[in-house]
Amino acid sequence: MTGTDLPVMSARAFAGPLLVTVAYVVVYYLMIAHQVAVKTRLRRAYRARGETFDRYFGGDREMLAADRVVGNMLEHMPAFLILLWLNAVFVGPRGAALAGGAYVLSRLVYPLIMGRRLGKGVPSRIMFTTVLGYAVLMYFVVRLIGAVVDSGAPAG
Repeated sequence: MTGTDLPVMSARAFAGPLLVTVAYVVVYYLMIAHQVAVKTRLRRAYRARGETFDRYFGGDREMLAADRVVGNMLEHMPAFLILLWLNAVFVGPRGAALAGGAYVLSRLVYPLIMGRRLGKGVPSRIMFTTVLGYAVLMYFVVRLIGAVVDSGAPAG
């Protein structure tokens, strides 16, 4: 390592948020891999039946479920990662890691709770993971606001 390659922060001090971030990225790519596998399998099944697989407008319920899982992950990715790291740096890495771990777990079980096929409506049981995810994001926001208020920092 040269003098310009020295870390600014201690990896050991931020091990929790670092591992949560890595776990989150792994879960994301597992969901992408599942989406590709579903698309590939359905394309072959449709072809074997002599039908055309229309990935976006065909309305296949299994493809819809796989797409929804990835879409849900992407919808909240920026907010989660930003709030996780703002909390780790400005409030503390331990609380950020614990809450972040709960969030990653909620994303991991989302496809299991949703099910393999999605119909006209989203199953009400999915609210468990949705509420848990929103609760973690709100926890991060409240902790950040508390950190600003406690520090006596001027608003604006």
